[in-house]
Amino acid sequence: MINKLVSIIIPVYKHERELELALVSIKNQTYKNIEIIIERDEKHEGAPVMRNRGFKKAKGEYIIFWDADIVAKSEMIEKMVDKLNQNLDKDFVYCNHYFGFKKIPAREFNLQTLQQNNYIHSTSLVRREAVVKWDKNLHRFQDWDFWLTLSEKGSKGIWLNEYLFKIISHGTMSSWLPSFAYKKPWKWLPGISKKVKKYEISKQIVKNKHSI
Repeated sequence: MINKLVSIIIPVYKHERELELALVSIKNQTYKNIEIIIERDEKHEGAPVMRNRGFKKAKGEYIIFWDADIVAKSEMIEKMVDKLNQNLDKDFVYCNHYFGFKKIPAREFNLQTLQQNNYIHSTSLVRREAVVKWDKNLHRFQDWDFWLTLSEKGSKGIWLNEYLFKIISHGTMSSWLPSFAYKKPWKWLPGISKKVKKYEISKQIVKNKHSI
């Protein structure tokens, strides 16, 4: 295994309890050549600004933009590094994950399918030279925009078909809407329609930006 330095960049805003759990899971990683960069959003500048700021400080050849509410299996980084080392023509590797107890599968990388919907979480391993700036003007779909921008510049990803991390659900699923909620007739139910409208507007902004 090629022991390259992995920089883990963690933007933090109101996730101190979750951050402790995330740091424990990072400490328990079997891959040890890592550095951790924590950027606290004390001025409400947003996660994209924190990620860009953290990247400027990073020294690693590999980068992970690790959300503060992510708890990973101990072998996650090692498996991701191995995957990229074995696929020199790829620029990033991503995996499946859990949201609470719900499985969120990814799929084989393809720019055309990525243009339809995002299936790559921000907590993925990227070669340093492939990293692009996060768009600070986006309030939603920041990860989708990041992967589209990166891919449109010629970068290619590879899917690691394993469930290697979990998003802590804060003890409730109330802020999460399952995919069927955005479809008729569910989208018109009270309490859902406003969220759906914001969702659709935000998605269209990204689609317009990338001409899709």
